[in-house]
Amino acid sequence: MYAQSQHIERRLETLVGLVREGKYSAGQLAAELGVSIATVSRCIGALRARGHQIQAVHLADGWAYMLDPNGKDSETWAE
Repeated sequence: MYAQSQHIERRLETLVGLVREGKYSAGQLAAELGVSIATVSRCIGALRARGHQIQAVHLADGWAYMLDPNGKDSETWAE
């Protein structure tokens, strides 16, 4: 159980880093993480519940998840 929790926490931390880049769609994030789009959606929800201001933004070439520049950053990840 503990190992699974650690795995999920690492996934969430990796996801925050990818979202911070602001260029990945849900499908691209799923491919980067090796999980389903549904898992990405659940993880985005979990990160939002932790206070990360994640938004879906329409870009010229499609949608991407981005962190609100005024939102929680990686420096406060452990909180």
